Amino acid sequence: MPQSLEDWLLDNGYGAIRRRQMLGGGCINDVSRLYTSRGTIVLKQNSAAPGDMFRAEAEGLEALAAARAIRIPKVLHHAQDYLLLEDLGESSTAGDYWTLLGEQLAALHAQPQPQFGFTMNNYCGSTTQINTLTGNGHRFFAEQRLMELGHRAYEAGLLDSTRRQQLDSIATRLDRWIPAQAAVLIHGDLWSGNIHCDKRGQPALIDPACYWGWAEAELAMTTLFGGFAPAFYDAYAAASGLEADWRERASLYNLYHLLNHLLLFGGSYVQSVSAILDRYGN
Repeated sequence: MPQSLEDWLLDNGYGAIRRRQMLGGGCINDVSRLYTSRGTIVLKQNSAAPGDMFRAEAEGLEALAAARAIRIPKVLHHAQDYLLLEDLGESSTAGDYWTLLGEQLAALHAQPQPQFGFTMNNYCGSTTQINTLTGNGHRFFAEQRLMELGHRAYEAGLLDSTRRQQLDSIATRLDRWIPAQAAVLIHGDLWSGNIHCDKRGQPALIDPACYWGWAEAELAMTTLFGGFAPAFYDAYAAASGLEADWRERASLYNLYHLLNHLLLFGGSYVQSVSAILDRYGN
């Protein structure tokens, strides 16, 4: 029988939960700060979570932490329905926050990996993310990102057959627009809601959907919902070999995330997906 949260805390010296403070930001899991006799820790909880969701998140956090590039909360424990994390605290951003984040993300992306994919399948939001290992980045992104989600959207009645054919056509021709790039560890769901400002005013990453993929795909995701501060992009470019024209293909990378949002939230994303399909699929 799985060990309950309360029993694990007692067995590991945290004692009983003295107080619980709900934290905002999550639309899939409940997030709270637990006050214990050993201080505070962060709890993510979801009684309806797939059996491997929190294990997958823990593995992503541990992979990011092992890269020693950006601050990552330490994983304390995970179970089927919860994840316990180090509490990094929170405050207002320091003056070098965005510059530091750009430099640190470039350091993460400077560590090439031998294959695309990851150690296990995981989740982007609540959508299963397939991470079968392959040496071909274009094939990986085509089959396991665009076509995988496009076909799910078609089966759910969210894309018609014409749109599905456009998507498949784009996926098989990605090398026309996207240059060859090394596989690197990426956060995988890098928007402003998944960057945390710790108690020192410095950046940390949370809620990953990690895999070994294209650095440009990571940068493109940062632009999808309003973008980051200019200092972030300037610092990243100065610290990396980022191609000057990367923004020109950002919408192709972001087609994956828009398809995911279409699956998660429905028809309001059809127009955004269709605009990209019409641009590249004709």
